[in-house]
Amino acid sequence: MDKIKDTRSFMRVTHRYLGYFLAGIMAVYAVSGVLLIYRDTDFLKNEKKYDKVIAGNLSEKDLGKELKIKNLEVKKTEGPVLVFKQGTYNTATGEAKYIKKELPFVLDKMTKLHKSQSKETLSPLNTFFGIALFFFVISSFWMFNPKSKAFKRGMAYTAAGLVVALILLMV
Repeated sequence: MDKIKDTRSFMRVTHRYLGYFLAGIMAVYAVSGVLLIYRDTDFLKNEKKYDKVIAGNLSEKDLGKELKIKNLEVKKTEGPVLVFKQGTYNTATGEAKYIKKELPFVLDKMTKLHKSQSKETLSPLNTFFGIALFFFVISSFWMFNPKSKAFKRGMAYTAAGLVVALILLMV
């Protein structure tokens, strides 16, 4: 490994090797982040048919939770059968037949990684990744000599990026 003489060399070396180490996960987060932007559309999703038996006599709200369908709304009732946009549910037998649009397996796993919560097993990875990204932000200021033209130009771009981010947060 390279010799570390001072803070600047430490930041540069750590930034370099941490960047190489995290290149794969950064690609996953980039792709899954773009996919999450379009999660309210059918972009890249395939229809998957389900036919399963669940508890009977579920309320509309409980049915949505059980089938993992957000905002499930019963359109009509035909005897014991509830009809909703994605399919049907027989309250007497508990039989549910429905269709869901889902991302392909790998893309679905990527998006689940991206939006995981603290209770999930991958949360330490997400925390590490977030801290590493913050380190990239900080360490990038040690990439160039503060007296250089590149550093001064970089500071102008940093200020512009910060202003754009603040504007977008307020919109």
